[in-house]
Amino acid sequence: MPGGRRKTITKYLVISILIFDQLTKYLVSHTIPQGESIPVIKDIFHLTFILNRGVAFGMFKNQTPFLIITSIIAIIFIVLNLRYRRARRYEIALYLILSGAISNLIDRIRFEAVIDFLDFRIWPVFNIADSAITIGAVLLAYDLLIKKSNDKKKNQ
Repeated sequence: MPGGRRKTITKYLVISILIFDQLTKYLVSHTIPQGESIPVIKDIFHLTFILNRGVAFGMFKNQTPFLIITSIIAIIFIVLNLRYRRARRYEIALYLILSGAISNLIDRIRFEAVIDFLDFRIWPVFNIADSAITIGAVLLAYDLLIKKSNDKKKNQ
């Protein structure tokens, strides 16, 4: 696939995730009272509207300025990193992380918190942006491990 078309598709990925995440957060925040939960599959999956003032697992709670600055630095780092041609999986991983980081940054700036609503009852409540970041991080780790493994084989 030519580089220009490839970049266009990945940019659409970022925009799509960002719009979908912001739309779902808007719908949840305007239909479910904060702190309330609606069972979709009782005791397995609920829609629960919470404002998360920290990051994963409640770390850095009420540290909004720090989290905004950290997010901006991460976004800049990712954008700069994307300027260099990389393997497809690596590029997709960075775009997934970028889209999630931008969407959660929008929440932090607007609400001084991130809207979370996906509640599987065995895990902290999260959102679409968190999912994109996690999938991107897993792809990135996998890509780095594969590259390291391939480099090790080449050197033997």
